[in-house]
Amino acid sequence: MMKGNYGEPECRQNKTPARRGRTVLTALCVLGLCGSLLFGCTSAGAAGAGRTRGGTQELPGGMKEITVAVHSETGGLDPAGSIALTYLTYAADALDELLTFDEEGEIEYRAAESYEVNADDTVWTFHLREDARWSDGSPVTAEDYLNTIRRALDPASGSGYAVYLFPIRNAERIYNGEADLDSLGVQAPDDDTLVFILEESCVYFLDLLRLPVYMPSSAKYADSADSGWDRDPQRSLSNGPFCLAEYVPDQYFVLERNEYYWNADAVSLDRITYRFYDDTQSMAYAYEAGEVDAASSLPSTIMELYEGREDLIVTEQIASRYIYFNLDVEPFDDVRVREAFNLAIDREDLCRIVGEDTVPSYHLVSAFLKDKSTGEYFVDEGIQPFEENVERARELLAEAGYPDGEGFPEVTYRYPSLEADADTAEVIQEQLKQNLGIELRLEAQELQANYSARHAGDFDLCRMNWTADFADPYTYLSLLLSDSTYNCSGIKDPEYDALVEQSDSETDPARRSVLLHEAEQRATGDAFYIIPLYSTRGVNLVRPDLSGIRQIPASGALEYRYADRKGEARESEEEGEGR
Repeated sequence: MMKGNYGEPECRQNKTPARRGRTVLTALCVLGLCGSLLFGCTSAGAAGAGRTRGGTQELPGGMKEITVAVHSETGGLDPAGSIALTYLTYAADALDELLTFDEEGEIEYRAAESYEVNADDTVWTFHLREDARWSDGSPVTAEDYLNTIRRALDPASGSGYAVYLFPIRNAERIYNGEADLDSLGVQAPDDDTLVFILEESCVYFLDLLRLPVYMPSSAKYADSADSGWDRDPQRSLSNGPFCLAEYVPDQYFVLERNEYYWNADAVSLDRITYRFYDDTQSMAYAYEAGEVDAASSLPSTIMELYEGREDLIVTEQIASRYIYFNLDVEPFDDVRVREAFNLAIDREDLCRIVGEDTVPSYHLVSAFLKDKSTGEYFVDEGIQPFEENVERARELLAEAGYPDGEGFPEVTYRYPSLEADADTAEVIQEQLKQNLGIELRLEAQELQANYSARHAGDFDLCRMNWTADFADPYTYLSLLLSDSTYNCSGIKDPEYDALVEQSDSETDPARRSVLLHEAEQRATGDAFYIIPLYSTRGVNLVRPDLSGIRQIPASGALEYRYADRKGEARESEEEGEGR
């Protein structure tokens, strides 16, 4: 779930936010001069379908479309497969989870209409909507949920989310090849009933239901993660407001209104086109030129350029940017070296250079994730795991055998070739050289290549970004568990595992919070398994005449499933049936 875009792999060290702002501003001014040439461009998939106004097409019969700029394609659309940003973009509008939570923290039923749980919170029974339909009109059944879960528990599917199924009875043993699939604690007593039997009480189980591995996939078509069904509109069925109409790799994909959706009367748009862009500047240009209606995860310079305008929407994105050490590579198997790196980085200076959308972080958990039991930011309720201290960092490095960096082996930092990551890499390189005498080699990679290298453990130091999947610290702390599919560092820490495991079933919110803070202290303040860098705000541009766009509470991302254009109504609603 990497957030970001492709950018220039090499950036000058003295390039400040203000400097980058002038560069973008100049480019946008040039676009303004040639607006007559660029304004009104549409996605390739929608070309010729109707006249345009801004990035929105007015389709035949008064139907409406919006076009949204998104970052370069990563991962597939199979909820049981390899998931990254593209799936998350698609699923927000095309798939219904069993239930979710609204902005006030109240349950919002979607694919399920009710549930009940037994006295010890180990058996959860969900009753599916009888009117739930796939986009081909066929019923959504409990077997479709089992189809995703069973496939995700096959390591060959490549699901990084399989670990979140492990609270289910025998799921972990099945994933590890130690039990048969028939022993899985998920049952479908009939088409409209889905029962989960857990190993033990899991206090955040309802939060897990919004994750890909708990989403349905049509048992009729979704057979494997590599058969191509997920990008084929004839086979890639959806149970949400929109369904896949077209997918052109590296260019765009198109969602069209699902006429069989149970809540179709609440859906105003007829089509959403998501266009892939290689860098954030291109996304900003596309918005200014009228090619798109919305663009998300833009650079911080946009905050200055659009200050005071209705287009600008800044959200608290529940995301953390940090660096993984490879613990199997010398000298990062030495905790003194890992601590020295952490203590030698000036995060305030880093954020000043990278941009106003960042805030310094000393935690794995995002600075903007709130404790549901208190309403306060989770990280503010605990003790900061460590404090920066260059002198102490030099002492630690000397104790490890590298006084003033002498004899330190060449190590490489691999990161995506995105603007913010390039700036980050250069600041860290300069700080480590100045403070520790260490020469850090930088290697920018295409986003998907960086993602693959990290998962393969092919790195010394590697950039990681995690946007929360659900509003609980576990979404972060689970990444470092010994059995986590996102544990790319080779961390094997029984003490840490035990603390996180204890928190899973602790029903007292205060006690659970203590356990979670102890776990994070262990990981980031004692063992220094990662280098926390910063948390991020979401910088978005949205046409002021669009309404109904919601912020997903768990992640801070924008959701367009109930979007509408002010002052317009579907032709079928002219008789007063509109909302």
